[in-house]
Amino acid sequence: MEHMTQLLDIMKSLRDPENGCPWDIEQNFSTIAPYTLEEAYEVADAIARNEMGDLCSELGDLLFQVVYHSQLADEQGFFNFKDVTEKINEKLLHRHPHVFGNVEITDAKSQSIAWEEFKRQERSENQADTGSDLSSDAGLLDGINRAMPALARAQKLQSRAATVGFDWRDTQLVLDKIKEELAEVEEEINSDVRNTEKIADEIGDLIFTCVNLARHFQIDAESALRKTNEKFEKRFGFIERTLTEQGSSLNEATLEVMDKLWDEAKTR
Repeated sequence: MEHMTQLLDIMKSLRDPENGCPWDIEQNFSTIAPYTLEEAYEVADAIARNEMGDLCSELGDLLFQVVYHSQLADEQGFFNFKDVTEKINEKLLHRHPHVFGNVEITDAKSQSIAWEEFKRQERSENQADTGSDLSSDAGLLDGINRAMPALARAQKLQSRAATVGFDWRDTQLVLDKIKEELAEVEEEINSDVRNTEKIADEIGDLIFTCVNLARHFQIDAESALRKTNEKFEKRFGFIERTLTEQGSSLNEATLEVMDKLWDEAKTR
């Protein structure tokens, strides 16, 4: 608690109009938001690399982002850090009645369904408190952040729809759907009049269905693609280094040569 108080005091000092940091004084919610996203990704990266020392440091950076936004809100009279912690405490207590109440939930799947129902109730209550039209907030998919990465949001949309049974019964049906979507991509590509927008639409459907396959195996699609990106970087880097060692370059090498080095990188 002592360290948390110190962090809050540091944040106030950084934002002090007279003696604070000139850069920090100029910031607002919009200018800090990109850093918040960046820090969240760095936390995910440290976890992917299994670097616990880095994870400890990155979690501190992410915590500072929460403190930063809370300080900005406090200065404008909206809320403060204490309000933030009270909100999350209330939310966790409300969404875990099987831990802090007398409700019985036996497995993780049941808890996920219950969690989404709690969130839906909270959204309806918030609409009622603000006097908004409840009918506009009745949708199951409402409230899923549109700023999320597309893969992560697709998986979130699918997971929430699945809580009411809107889901494939088994993975084979998902595989069949992937084949169907791939055929539609090929059909658009091979069309006499090629339409880029239609091709993009069909590719989007294919990717969305692939995300569904990942979800059925409890695989996070965003993390899976991130790992594939890293794998591609390593293998392509091997090609580039090997060509340099051979006195050649990427611009000089043929596709056949690069393919051969790619296969070698895979075996390594």
